[in-house]
Amino acid sequence: MSAGGAACCPRLLLTLGWLLLVGLRAACGANDATVQHPGLVREGAGADQAQDEGETQSFISNTTAVKEVEFGMCTVTCGIGIREVMLTNGCPGDESKCIIRVEECRAPVDCGWGKPISESLDSVRLACSHTSPINRFKYVWKLLKPDQQPIILSHDSAIIEVTRDIHPLAFQCDTFDNNEIVASIKFTVYTTSELQVRRSSRPETDAVLVFVLTIGVIMCIFVIFILIFIIINWVAVKAFWETKASTTDIQSEPNLVKYKYTTSLDQSPTEIRGREDGALGEWNE
Repeated sequence: MSAGGAACCPRLLLTLGWLLLVGLRAACGANDATVQHPGLVREGAGADQAQDEGETQSFISNTTAVKEVEFGMCTVTCGIGIREVMLTNGCPGDESKCIIRVEECRAPVDCGWGKPISESLDSVRLACSHTSPINRFKYVWKLLKPDQQPIILSHDSAIIEVTRDIHPLAFQCDTFDNNEIVASIKFTVYTTSELQVRRSSRPETDAVLVFVLTIGVIMCIFVIFILIFIIINWVAVKAFWETKASTTDIQSEPNLVKYKYTTSLDQSPTEIRGREDGALGEWNE
């Protein structure tokens, strides 16, 4: 072999050895990656499972925490009011119900005809339907006239003071919340003479009503006491009535004897003689 061929052999061997080493390292790296991959997959699956279990437990706890709620009656029969929200399950201690909050409630809008909050012979104060805070709502006052369109007043507060006129007046107040009407109430403002007539006629009616109610209550109480006395002293009452009944019978016997004697005296001698002759005839036969 020549000197050039002898020099190439070691280089070829080194190149083959280096390639073989690189291939082994690559193969080992791939095996390591293959071995670690299932572990990573299992770890990811475990994390997802733990998250699902956490969500399930959270849902169960939220479902268990659902409380039974009961709504109370609204404080008003028309307009806007408030009501209590009560908890009927899960109250502290031994309470069967407990208030958890107070919220607004809506009743029918039309409140009909209302009464003034105060009045005198000269003026009267009227109030719209509202809740606290009073400045939350918008108030529209109207003067009502028969066969005419209502006149909108410039007054925009909840309370208005009206001076009495020579004719009765009718007012209406509409309460708005966010441009939505929540209550409407009407008022009648009588004249001074009408108010005096109403005040003079009302006490007589009230006095008669109070008198009748008082007499009725007294009679009911009296009857109740009599019944209680009879129940408590039933033996004595029974003996009293039996004694009274026997006395009445004894008094009736002399009257009966007297009646028979009077009847016999009232008979004529002719009737007596006829009866005696009939008796003698029967005896002779």
